[in-house]
Amino acid sequence: MTLQKFLLPPLLFLSINTFAAPAYLLFGGDNHDKFLGCLNCSKHDNSSIWNKYGEFGSKYNSDSIWNKYGTYGSKYNSESPWNKYSTSGPVIVDNEGNFYGKFTTNKYDNQTRIKSLLWILENHEYIIENINDVIDEM
Repeated sequence: MTLQKFLLPPLLFLSINTFAAPAYLLFGGDNHDKFLGCLNCSKHDNSSIWNKYGEFGSKYNSDSIWNKYGTYGSKYNSESPWNKYSTSGPVIVDNEGNFYGKFTTNKYDNQTRIKSLLWILENHEYIIENINDVIDEM
């Protein structure tokens, strides 16, 4: 599968969804008080998980969900969305504090039902391994 075919459906949805949906903000940590980035913001936004030069989109930042060796990017850490057994994954809220479920690969722990975010969860391994290419195609 080419990168372009792989990304077309979710990118189309994300671009349409950006205008219709609130900013989906990701919070992790024991009390969900650690901001981990905006899930559906533009790759040019400083708070976006898609800004590879920013704090939340860099695969080198220890708190980035894209750093597979970091707290929130390791599939072994209980606070990571990529740990499919964890019940301590990050939560999704908007600026008003509305709750949109957990951003987690654990399908049995109040996982979000937002389609564009489910796409990220379902394809996270590919995204992590190809993060720069994925972001460049956005």
